[in-house]
Order: sequence, then structure tokens, then C-alpha cells
Amino acid sequence: MVTLIPDLLRHACGTAPDRPALTHKAETLSYRALWLAVERTARGLLGLGLGPGERVGVYLPKRMETVQAIFATAAAGGVFVPINPLLKPAQVAHILRDCNVRILVTSSDRAGLLTRDLHHCPDLRRVVLADADPARGTGEGAGPEGADGGQDGPAGLPVSAVSWAGLGASGDGPGEPAPHRRIDADMAAILYTSGSTGQPKGVVLSHRNLIAGALSVAEYLENSPTDRILAVLPFSFDYGLSQLTTAFCVGASVVLMDYLLPNDVVKAVARYGITGLAAVPPLWIQLARLEWPEQARRTLRYITNSGGAMPRAVTQALRAQLPKTAVFLMYGLTEAFRSTYLPPDQIDLRPDSMGKAIPNAEILVVREDGSHSAPGEPGELVHRGALVALGYWNDPERTAERFRPAPGQPPGLPNPGLAVWSGDQVRRDREGFLYFMGRKDEMIKTSGYRVSPTEVEEVIYASRLVAEVAAVGVAHPTLGQAIVAVAKATGHDLEPRLLDWCRHELPAYMVPHRVLIEDSLPITPNGKIDRRLLASRLQDLFMEATV
Repeated sequence: MVTLIPDLLRHACGTAPDRPALTHKAETLSYRALWLAVERTARGLLGLGLGPGERVGVYLPKRMETVQAIFATAAAGGVFVPINPLLKPAQVAHILRDCNVRILVTSSDRAGLLTRDLHHCPDLRRVVLADADPARGTGEGAGPEGADGGQDGPAGLPVSAVSWAGLGASGDGPGEPAPHRRIDADMAAILYTSGSTGQPKGVVLSHRNLIAGALSVAEYLENSPTDRILAVLPFSFDYGLSQLTTAFCVGASVVLMDYLLPNDVVKAVARYGITGLAAVPPLWIQLARLEWPEQARRTLRYITNSGGAMPRAVTQALRAQLPKTAVFLMYGLTEAFRSTYLPPDQIDLRPDSMGKAIPNAEILVVREDGSHSAPGEPGELVHRGALVALGYWNDPERTAERFRPAPGQPPGLPNPGLAVWSGDQVRRDREGFLYFMGRKDEMIKTSGYRVSPTEVEEVIYASRLVAEVAAVGVAHPTLGQAIVAVAKATGHDLEPRLLDWCRHELPAYMVPHRVLIEDSLPITPNGKIDRRLLASRLQDLFMEATV
């Protein structure tokens, strides 16, 4: 029975051990080889003293050791904390301190950059260097003890380091510790949000959350052992991590990739015969402008979008490039992984919809008093079901704010089930399809109106004059907030042309007060446009003009 995260690999190894599980560049591991590596690494982590439920940070780019460390931590009975490899040392150190990481798996160069910050992580006991050479140790001044957990590693590292080979050897031999017993309700992972303003918060996920999410997504994507899924998103992002869990739950194959250019993704789809590809809107916008080779068109069975609304023009461009590829538009949040999806056969009928609830989830649209919104009436999206996370690590106040009993449960129920209150404003049509309007804290309040930034952006994308755009609300002395559109585009006189387009397509109160043309838009570590950072940069735009 598959109830825990490592069971995904154990089950696949038992049913089809020779099937390819994981590919990185020219190397491929079968399910048998991957499971044996995970078991060996789990023994190594236990040999380093990992206790039940203790946290293991994994700060690596996508490679074989990254996947092994994640699943080995769960197999040992610990909790894995994938850390986005794009984060800077101070951000990494915050995560290590916040969730009391005991063991950090990283590379020699990253450990060297972290040396100063690790002095402020008192709970950290050991660093595992995934690229260490056991014959030479690693880093400046390393010696022979690098293979067996001595003090070797980058100079000044405040805790002892062990090489990856040394980790595998540390759990071998008589009297090796047994994995800690866990059940599906126990925590398995902590995923940190991007933290565009303030410090990021850790979302605590149980084994049950992750297994339920994998089974649900695999069901509506109709994943099978013949699928080859390209993993381009970071594993610190729930959408990226799900590429592993969804594939492994059906015995499919995953190809790991850290791309430099969008064209690298297209080439990888053709080279590896990829059947499934997931991305976020900024990447899809770039991919839609490329010419896809015939080999990619032949094998790519489906593509998925989450992490923001897909502009209609981008969906149309992708469908023109990939006429035989099914397009799944999805909505999710880290606190519940995935909430809705729009089936491919509905895209022509309702291209702006985020669909309906995924299998094994209930999605409610509620007013501020908790009552259900009428069809067409905006309300907050509330997600109830097995995918709802356990809360925020070490943050009872914010947990109580976002994780509350779902409305409409029987009053006599002694322990009503918790739901996650997303903070996102949506509306539901009479057929039950949902439409995203914006985050509750991102809705623009201008001249007494509440304006969805998504609606403004969709109109601007339809002009086909911009590559990317974000609409934000900026403080204004008379309007309350003014709508400012920041666009990535090239050309002459774009601001007046875009404003003319908006005046023709939008009611007056929704027309941007300004359109700013930039060479690029800021991106969060998960690949989304960083709207909050944009808004903070522009906060004095109109106030300065009145001085």
C-alpha cells in the first residue's frame, strides 16, 4: 500500500524494476537503481544521527543526488526542505534557522558561499557535500577525512562535512540504525514560499498531502508508465516537486533539467521524447515565440500551466505550434498544492477559466461572512480536502488566519475539517466553472472601484504589443490607487499606443494611469512575475509628482 512518499519508489521498484525512473544529461537510473541509492542514502542520514521528524535541507540544482536526498530523507523518517538554488546565502540561512535544519545537503561551492551565514545556524550538525571527491576531500585545505565525516570541506565551515560517498558508507555495516516509523499524517516536507516581501514562510506538508496530490493530478492528466516528464521547475516549488511525485506514482520517467535559455527546453523535449511539460506563464510566454521541431510535436502529449493566469494569446500561440498537444490550465497554491484544472476540451469554450476542482478536493467560493457567493459574484476561494497542508512552520498566528474550518459543515461535527482560505478572489459561473480575479491583497482599489489586475493584463496581452506585463496598484493622492502597467516590450511610442488600446477595450476606471516600458520584469525564484516588488519600486511614483 502506498501511504508514504518513499512508497512511491518502493512500489515502482517492485512492479517494474528495470523501467527508467530518472535521467540527468547522459545518465539514467532504473527504478531498482534509484531505490537502492535512496535506501543507501537514508542509511547514511540515519548514521549521521538524523532523528524522527528532523529536517534535512537540500540546496542543490537538479541532479541525481537532489532527488535521492529528498526521498532518502523521507525514507529515513525525516522531513525534507528543498531550498531554491537561486536563493542567496542570507535567504538560505533564514530557512535553515527557521525550521531548525539538522543536516544540509549541498555542493562544495555553495557551502563555501554559506560559510559565514552557517555560523548563525545553531541547530545545524552536519553538511553533506554532493560533489565531494572522497579520495581528496573537498574544498581548500581538504584532506583524507572528507570521506568519513571529518572537518574537511570549504575553509571556515562551522560544522563537519562529509562527502556524498562518505554518506553512503556511513550507514553500512552491523548495527545500522533502522528508519524511524512514520504514518501518513506525519509531516514529510516543508516548502518555503518565495518571500517577495518580508521573510518566506514554511508550508508544512504531510505524506498524505503529497500522495493525495500525486494521485489526483496523475488521474486527470492520465499519466502512465509510458510518460517521460521534463522537470524544469525548482523542487522547492510545489508545482516542480509534483513532477517527481506524479511521475513516480505511475512508474513514469522524469528527465531533470536546469535550463539556461527557453530554446534549451524545446531541444530537450525533442531529444528525450518528452510527453509532459509543466511551466509557469513567464516561461510559456517565451516558449510560445519559438519554433518547435517536428520531433517535439510528435511526442509532447500534454502541457500544463500554473503559478498564474496564462494569457489567452499565449495559449493560442502554443496550440498553433503544438496542434496535437493537450493544454491543461491549472490553479494551485502551496498550502493545498493544486485546486482546479480546466480540461483541454473546454479551452475554446471558456479560455479564461481556471476550471473546476481537481479529484478529491472541494472548492468553495465564499463571501467575507463565510456564506456562499452567488454565480457571477466575487468571493474568496476556499479549498477543502486531503491536499490541505498542516499549516505554517513555527507560525501559529498566520496558520490560524489561513487554515480554518470549512464553511457549511454540520454543526454537530465535533472536529470540523480544516480548509485553506486562499486570499484569492474568484467567481463561479452558472455551470460551475471558476474564473480568477486576483489576490485579495493585490486587487487594485481605484476611484471607488475594485479592479482585477489579471483582467487589465489580459487586455494588454491581446494587443500583441508586449512580451510580458504586470498591472499593479500604486498610491495616488486623489484616486486612492492608480493602475500602472509595467510591460516588457520593444518598439517606438509604445506607451501612447498601449493606452489608446486600453481606452478602446476597457471602461475608463480600468484604463492604466501609466504604462511603463522596461527591458525586463522582476521574477521570483519560482519563475513568477514579482508583482509586489514592482509595486514597492513604484510606491512614490505619483506622490513625487505632487510635491
